Amino acid sequence: MEEIKELIIESFGTLAINKLRTGLAVLGIVIGIGSVIALVSLGQSTQQAIQNQIQSLGSNLLTVQPGSQNAGAVRGASGGGQTLTLADAQAIATSPMITTIKYVSPELTQRGQMTTGKTNTNIQIVGATEAYAIVHKVTIDTGVFISSLDDASMNKVVVLGPTVVTNLFPDSDPVGQTVRIGNTSLRVIGVTTAKGGTGFQNQDNLAYVPLSTAQNILFGQQYLGSIALEANTADVMTDAQNEVGYFLLDRHKISDVTKADFSIFSQQDLINTVSATTGTFTTLLSGIAGISLLVGGIGIMNIMLVTVTERTREIGLRKALGAKKKTIITQFLIESVILTFIGGVIGILLGVLLSYVYSLVTSSTFAVSVESILLAFAVSTVIGVIFGWYPANRAANLQPIEALRYE
Repeated sequence: MEEIKELIIESFGTLAINKLRTGLAVLGIVIGIGSVIALVSLGQSTQQAIQNQIQSLGSNLLTVQPGSQNAGAVRGASGGGQTLTLADAQAIATSPMITTIKYVSPELTQRGQMTTGKTNTNIQIVGATEAYAIVHKVTIDTGVFISSLDDASMNKVVVLGPTVVTNLFPDSDPVGQTVRIGNTSLRVIGVTTAKGGTGFQNQDNLAYVPLSTAQNILFGQQYLGSIALEANTADVMTDAQNEVGYFLLDRHKISDVTKADFSIFSQQDLINTVSATTGTFTTLLSGIAGISLLVGGIGIMNIMLVTVTERTREIGLRKALGAKKKTIITQFLIESVILTFIGGVIGILLGVLLSYVYSLVTSSTFAVSVESILLAFAVSTVIGVIFGWYPANRAANLQPIEALRYE
């Protein structure tokens, strides 16, 4: 133990002699480890953000869509079309056979141009009922949401998302004002609370109109785009898929499950798909960053080989004085591990810092796993041993006489 301690002290002294070379060797490991942690954190942060966005759409959520794909309890061939009706949604809501569903939200969504005065914006227009706000956890910032009376009376009213308000009414309160979709004028009755999101998944760039108004006035479409269902609890999600799936098969007079004309997706299906996709993305990024670690390890091996060459006479003298092969190997391995360990510590700190700065700039979740940090420590140590072994072994195999004669 005392010998190891002396070798460690001597190794630090040796590395400190040529600070520039030591710093460049460490830099490769710093970049590699820092990149791995930062990119893994980026992947985890992205995955968490998408999962949060999916969960913000509602809890214990099932979605029935026209067309058939392998999904949950109902498995069918590809294809399908306009097969879901308001009567299907009402039957699910009222059937004594369905015991696992709490709320039913029939929906019809299409993109459209909304205008007011000289301003216009292209948005997703959702034909919804009162249940939509409950199922999808939509809250109102100002005004009110669509009521059952609005739907029953086919009222020409609309509820806007905050992004739509920003685009159409940047300097005024939209509630009570009029917007147009096609040739139809609609009165704004409410504005939803911001949820966030981007692109087609932006929950703030939506406009909600009564389902009856969407079907009969705006789009002339009697079929539904989807039926959203909220299960009683998370534990009955599978049972709910089975109940609703086989209930609709019976309603649509389909005896062969593989010929189902609808699909049922659970919220967990979406989360699992996202997790698999972002997991692959994170692995790819980590692999790219791992190349930096490999390059850093090769750099350390080169530095150690140069060190062996420069210290050939010193090695010969030590072996002539009785130093064992194991001692020579141990010293050079210790020097290599010190380089990678220091690089690993700095790289971890750099990776965590970069992840934190990214989360502040993008207002995303700060996610750094303990596993990635422990892996970084382990990898840095292993690299030190692997890439330090060849130079250490070469130094230990030098013949004392030849080493002493080396110029």
